[in-house]
Parts: sequence; C-alpha cells; structure tokens
Amino acid sequence: MLVRFWGTRGSLPVAQRADAIQAKIAQALVAASGRTFADEAAAAAFAGSHLPFSTYGAYGGATSCVEIEGADDAFIVCDMGSGLREFGIDALRRCAAGHARTFHFFMSHMHWDHIMGFPFFGPAFDPAATIVIHSGHLDTEEALRRQQEEISFPAPFDWLKATFQFVTHQMGETFDAAGVAVTLIRQHHSHDSYGFHFNRGGRSVIYSTDSEHKLDNMESEAAFEAFFAGADLVICDTMYSLGDSVSLKADWGHSSNIVAVDLCHAAGAKQLALFHHEPSYTDEDIARMHAETVRYEELVRADRPALEVICTYDGLEIAI
Repeated sequence: MLVRFWGTRGSLPVAQRADAIQAKIAQALVAASGRTFADEAAAAAFAGSHLPFSTYGAYGGATSCVEIEGADDAFIVCDMGSGLREFGIDALRRCAAGHARTFHFFMSHMHWDHIMGFPFFGPAFDPAATIVIHSGHLDTEEALRRQQEEISFPAPFDWLKATFQFVTHQMGETFDAAGVAVTLIRQHHSHDSYGFHFNRGGRSVIYSTDSEHKLDNMESEAAFEAFFAGADLVICDTMYSLGDSVSLKADWGHSSNIVAVDLCHAAGAKQLALFHHEPSYTDEDIARMHAETVRYEELVRADRPALEVICTYDGLEIAI
C-alpha cells in the first residue's frame, strides 16, 4: 500500500503569510553564506541537504484528506477536507490514463473541516464515476447535502452526476472495500467520530483522527491498543501538546503527540504519523513538536522495538 497525504491540518485551512515566506527566504540566504549556484537544481540540492524542512519546505494548510493506494480497481480516501480538491484533480488525470472511476470514501465524522472539499471534488461531476461513502454516522448524506444548499453554495448536491452509495457500518464489523478489509471504532469527539483499520495482504494502516483519549477511561484506551495492534502505520490525531490536551483544551475532541506514542508503543505499531496539525502552528512549531515527539519516544521506548515517528505534510507519500 501507498499512503498519500493531500491535507494534514485540523479545524480550518491555512495559508502561508507573506512574512512567513520572506522569513524562509532570509534564512536560506543566510545559510547559503554567499554561495552561488549554477542553476535551480543545484540550489535545491543545497537546500535539501543544508536546511531544515521547516525552512526549505512547508507542512501545508489543507484540511484532512488521505489516500490509501492498493485497492482493486478503486480509489480509497479518508475524509473530504479541503485537500480533496487537489486529490480530485490528480484522480481525474489518473482516470484519463485508465484508472477505474470508483471511489471509496471513509468518513471519520461530518464536521465542516472534514467535508468542505467535497463541493470542489471534480469526479463528483463525472457521470461515469461511482462514489461509495462509508461512515459510522446515519446522517452522512444529510450533512453533505446541507453544505450545498443554496444559502451556503451555488451548486446543489443534485447537480452532481456521479452514482452515489451511502453505507453505514457498525463497530466491530469487518467488511470488504475493493479487496481491502476494513474495520471501524468509535472515538471520543463531538457527535462521535470513527477510526478505520485497513488491511491488505498482511499490511495494515490505521486512520484515527479527531479522537480524544481520556486518561481516566482506561477501558477505552485498551480498546484502542487492540485496534492499533501491530499496525504498520498509525495516522493519529496529535493536534495538541499534552499540557493543552488535559487542561486548556480538555473535551475539545483531540489528542496529543505524547498519548499517540504511548498508544503505539502499547500496540506494537511500527510507524506513527503525526496528523491534524493545529492551524495556528507555524512550520517551526510543527517541526519542534516532531523533534520533541521523537525524543520522547526514545526516552520511553525501554526494551520495545523502535517506533518511527513521521510528521505528515501535504504531499507526503509513505510506502507500506
């Protein structure tokens, strides 16, 4: 399987301000220290080897949208955040090259940052496309239709030309989606959210965002340890620091990088992907949280196998 991240921010999309980009350029010029480069490729090679990712790159600002490649003749996509627009453009290109026009969506929940990309999803206007929307919620179709009512959006849902299927699943039920075995778990979040376990050929990916883990509910935590057990990759909500998640932002429906490491260690997971970045965090803030998470994992690892900690960004690809 190949996991592509089209949107990794939480709550609302953000864009780089001009002063943030100017600061990156200034940092790069200082690091170059008077060097000259024959062409852009040489300059890019220098940046990639001498500058931190937070300077020569960017974590991006699109909200949650993750593609899992590896199904039989279908696309598998988790959530419909603003990153869905870019995925749709790329999917149309692949469909034109012969990819099947079948899309399986797996919805964590129906809050706006997780559905706001759908009105801009090009394949939804393709009469040859089939879109299957999987969820644990009974009101999924209602939520998607409501955001395209005239008061909110100029193109109503009924203008879409694709064939739609809405499928509601129960917790603990394992079902097949284009050759991938899928199971879901209910998570602690306003109006509930659901995490998904994807398995294909012995490889497994967990998508678990908008999930608050309560230290005073260990029975629930044991269920998540079992759900994450042995996963090759856990994509986990790490929106807040531990301090914020248990004090200022308790009951806001999100979790911390520290809790994610502890859960993945207990579950014997191989890789942890930090996800659903706080929209107010700069690239430097996110890079700092990544470094702190890597250090924490090293300190508490004990005799466990190492857990690789990856910080997601828009455009990242992870091969499983």
